[in-house]
Amino acid sequence: MKTSLFTPFSLFVVIALLITGLSGCAPEETATTAFEDPPEWSKEVIWYQIFVERFRNGDPSNDPTLEDIRGSYPGTYPENWAVTPWTHDWYEPDTYWDEMDNVTDFFGNELTYFGQKAQLRRYGGDLQGVLDKMDYLDSLGVTAIYFNPLNDAPSLHKYDPRNWHHIDRNFGPTPQEDAEMIAAENPVDPATWVWTGADKMFLQVIEEFHKRDIKVILDFSWNHTGIEFWAWKDILENQEESDFADWYFVDEFDDPSTPEDEFSYRGWVGVYSLPEIRETYRADHSEGVYVFEANIASEAAKQHIFDVTRRWMDPNGDGDPSDGVDGLRLDVAAEVGLGFWREFRVFVRDINPDAYLLGEIWWEMFPNHLLDPEPVLRGDVFDAPMNYRWYRATRHFFNEAPDKIPASEYVDSLNSFMSNLRPQSNYAMMNLTASHDVPRFGTSIYNKNLNKYRAKPDDDPNYKIDKPDAETYQTMELILAQQFTYVGAPQIWNGDEMGMWGADDPSTRKPLIWPDYDFEPETTHPNGLPRPANEVSFNHEWFDHYRKLIQIRKSNPVLSFGELEYLVIDDQNELLAYSRFDEEHEVIAVFNASDRSQSITLPTKFGTTYTEVLKNFDVRSTESEVIIELPGRTAGILVQQ
Repeated sequence: MKTSLFTPFSLFVVIALLITGLSGCAPEETATTAFEDPPEWSKEVIWYQIFVERFRNGDPSNDPTLEDIRGSYPGTYPENWAVTPWTHDWYEPDTYWDEMDNVTDFFGNELTYFGQKAQLRRYGGDLQGVLDKMDYLDSLGVTAIYFNPLNDAPSLHKYDPRNWHHIDRNFGPTPQEDAEMIAAENPVDPATWVWTGADKMFLQVIEEFHKRDIKVILDFSWNHTGIEFWAWKDILENQEESDFADWYFVDEFDDPSTPEDEFSYRGWVGVYSLPEIRETYRADHSEGVYVFEANIASEAAKQHIFDVTRRWMDPNGDGDPSDGVDGLRLDVAAEVGLGFWREFRVFVRDINPDAYLLGEIWWEMFPNHLLDPEPVLRGDVFDAPMNYRWYRATRHFFNEAPDKIPASEYVDSLNSFMSNLRPQSNYAMMNLTASHDVPRFGTSIYNKNLNKYRAKPDDDPNYKIDKPDAETYQTMELILAQQFTYVGAPQIWNGDEMGMWGADDPSTRKPLIWPDYDFEPETTHPNGLPRPANEVSFNHEWFDHYRKLIQIRKSNPVLSFGELEYLVIDDQNELLAYSRFDEEHEVIAVFNASDRSQSITLPTKFGTTYTEVLKNFDVRSTESEVIIELPGRTAGILVQQ
């Protein structure tokens, strides 16, 4: 039976208002977020993105087995497959790769290059590893966690669920028992759903983060499932007689009266291991992605999505969402219709008025054109997108990648991104330098190409995969200073704060380099080419730099909530400065993108002393100005005292 959007919570509100009117007494006021606004907390958080399979192996007893990964890419599974040692040389072939010669993947492609074979790797990262490193994350200073999908799924990335309503069996303490419990359920009926060992451990993870005042959001894709998903398997068995035949974009069912298999269907961007959920309009994204009006076609499929959402947002079902996730990140969000998203927002905000909805609004046409997120940021769909536009422009200016642009062009880009959006959306942005889908921050800056385009040695043998040089780290410091002082919440891709490097997927997903591990040096090139040998170890100095930036932002709320005004935009001298301010406070960020030291005079809003807090550069303050001598390729953060 379809659940009404008028939940017991809504009914409670109506009754409370009636009682208040009868008694003449006003209830105690509680601050809740307006439906159309992002939650206030989203403007001031420091995001940290966790990819659990590569975060830390806290419990080797739950490591995946060959049976656990069946159904994932590439579709072939060597008998001597084994979990890859956490500390091995990343590009060194696994022992079982010899068995993958002369075989093909799901699509009939021969497995010839590194990126194909590496998809079969598992390292055993799990939720116990997250629990073990709570204090580490707390010491870094992050205040919100974005988890990549935790779905029970055979792949390393978990975007191919067997189940949306369970945490991956190998992320918890009892994988075999979990599998047996799941098999005994009726997946259509939430009344039969159980809490597996992995499910319970994730609830413990949420609780422990909440004790530290750290928010948690969880990643889902309602656009597609995996081929091991229970409803899809029923379709494969029963074809058009399946109760779930209308859940997916099936173009033709098999005709049992013929020897051929006519069954055909649509997979996400042609990936047939990710069959797409059917919508009321079949958008054609072959020549570009665009937002469109549509809804989930099957009411039963939509209801299942709602049931899964409620499970993780209010696990005990008591109407108090404090034991659940604080929001959701929605994958390939532009490829799901707006009609569904509007209903979804109503449903989510009814459970938790302070929930945050983050959409992956990314490519219009790869690799040059990014989507304008404005159609989904009007207050009825998402609160913010992952702000890839900010990073592309910022990398372009500070890194001269893919070419050099003046400061004025950079500012024009930033202003254009903000100009058609509501202010509350701009402040709720997730500003990211890297993620699971792009090269790591350091490698992205080390290579001065168009970001993500031909960004791995499989695509470009000249792409640099070794440790970034000192010049790269200097540029990264400039970008980080901008990220942590700009409008929108900064994000850290797990491991970037450790000094990790890595090309595009799969190499952005290396296992994290914890200081208590001894890693083999990286000496192998996947194409057999020469490369520098690099020691692999935790970079404590880089970690401290991130922690300092986080402390600066948290100590100065004006960086989260204040207005923005540009003070210097100097193309000739390659200087940029802006003020973040309110009625009483001001922080000035100043950047010298040139190679030479320069004296910079900046107007101030308050007749007080200003101190440079990032590098402790000397400054001179007057009643209306501050003067700083800034070395080439450096940034300063000036805080009013």
